[in-house]
Amino acid sequence: MSDPSDHLSTTVMHATPRLKIAYLCSQYPAISHTFVLGEVLALRAEGADVSTFSVRRATPEHLLSEADHAAFETTYAILPPRWATLLCAHLRLLRKAPRSYLSGFMLAMQLAPNGLRGRLWQLFYFVEAILLWSECRARGIRHIHAHFANVAADVALIAAHVGTLSERRRVWSWSFTMHGPTELSNVRHFRLAEKVRHARFVVCISDYARSQLMTLNAPTEWSKLHVVHVGVSTESFDRSRDASTTRIANKILCVGRLVPEKGHAILLQAIATVTERGQPVHLDLIGEGPSRPALESLAERLGVRSRVNFHGAVGQDAIRRFYSQASLFCLASFAEGVPVVFMEAMAMELPVISTRITGVPELVTDGVDGLLVVPARADQLAEAILSLLTNEPRARELGRAARAKVLSDFNLARSSEELMALFAAELAPSCSAPSGADSQDD
Repeated sequence: MSDPSDHLSTTVMHATPRLKIAYLCSQYPAISHTFVLGEVLALRAEGADVSTFSVRRATPEHLLSEADHAAFETTYAILPPRWATLLCAHLRLLRKAPRSYLSGFMLAMQLAPNGLRGRLWQLFYFVEAILLWSECRARGIRHIHAHFANVAADVALIAAHVGTLSERRRVWSWSFTMHGPTELSNVRHFRLAEKVRHARFVVCISDYARSQLMTLNAPTEWSKLHVVHVGVSTESFDRSRDASTTRIANKILCVGRLVPEKGHAILLQAIATVTERGQPVHLDLIGEGPSRPALESLAERLGVRSRVNFHGAVGQDAIRRFYSQASLFCLASFAEGVPVVFMEAMAMELPVISTRITGVPELVTDGVDGLLVVPARADQLAEAILSLLTNEPRARELGRAARAKVLSDFNLARSSEELMALFAAELAPSCSAPSGADSQDD
C-alpha cells in the first residue's frame, strides 16, 4: 500500500491555496456516484480550488438531494455542446498551436479500441477534450483528475496532452481514480496500461485495484499507484442521530443499482429460503435499473413478492431512514470495487453480509465486522442471514465493530486529508497557472 507520508501535512498547509484542480466524471452528479460529490466538498473544505466538469449533463433523475442540485448548478457540462464555444475552442488551438492540435488527434486515435466504431467514439472524445482544455485554460487550471478509467479518463488524458504541448511555460497533467470492476473486466478496451503510463499518478481505491494495475504495467510505473480509500462522512451516518428510530425486526436492506452484477437474484433466492425456514423477513431494495422487471417476476415465482419492497432510487437526504430501520444490510454482488453503501451501512452500526470478492475483504473482515460468503451461493447467504437474525447480541457486536472499522479506515475526513496530501505532493506548484495564459505552438 502506498500512502502519502505524514510529513506531507506541512506541504498541504502551504500548497493548498495554490491547488487548482478540475474534477471530471462521465456524469456528475449521479445517483451511484454520491461519494464523488462528498470527496469534492471535502477537498474544498481542505482548501483546494476544485472545479467540477461532466462529460454529459446530469439528468433530473440523478438530482435527488439539495447537494445534488447545488453540484449541478456549479458543474460545467461538455455535452450537450455549446456549438459556438466548441467551434471557437477548436479554431483557437488550431490557429495558435496546429502541431499540438494534430498531436492530440493522433493520440486519440492511438487510444481507440479496434474497429471503426471505436475510432469514431475516440474522435468524439478528442472533440470534447479540446473544449475541456479551453475551459480549464480560461480558469487557470492545469491538472485534471478523472473518476473512473472510462470516457472521462480519455478526455482528461487528451486535454492534458494538448495543454502541455501548447504551452511552453506550463506543464499540464492528469490523474484518475481506479475503481473497477467494469474497467477491469475489459482492460484492453479501456486501455488501462496506456492510461497509467500517461497519468501523473493514479488513485486506487483498494489494494486489489492497485494490484490489478500492477499486473498491466512494468515495475517502473508502480510508484504512480497510490491507495487512498473512498470514505464516508461518519458524522452524517451516525446511528446516535437516530436514537429515537427503532430498528424493525427481520428487515433486510439492500442498496444498489438493479443490474445483473449486483446479484439481486441470489439475494431473492436466499430470502425465499429464509422464509421457508420459518423466519418472516422483509427486504427493502433501494435502487433502479434494467433488471427490475426480471427481479419482480422472480420474486413472484419464488413466492416472496409480498415480502420485497422495490423503492426505486432514493436520494442521500432520505436514505438514512432506511439504514436506521433495518436489522441488517446485505449485498450479494458478483463484482464490486469497494461498495460505498457498505461503508454507509457500517457507519450506521448495521451488521453487514456480502460476498468474498475483489476489494470487499479490505472493508469487511469476516466474523469481525461483518460476514462474507462465497458469491452466487444462495444457501450460504441464507445461512448468514439466519445466523444474524436469530442472534441479536452477535448482530449488535458486528454492528459496533463495523462502525469502528469505518471510523478507522474509511472515514471521509481521513481520506480527504490523504488525497489532499497526494495532490499537494504531486502537483504543487505546477498545477495552477495565470488565467487565460496564451497558448504557443510546440
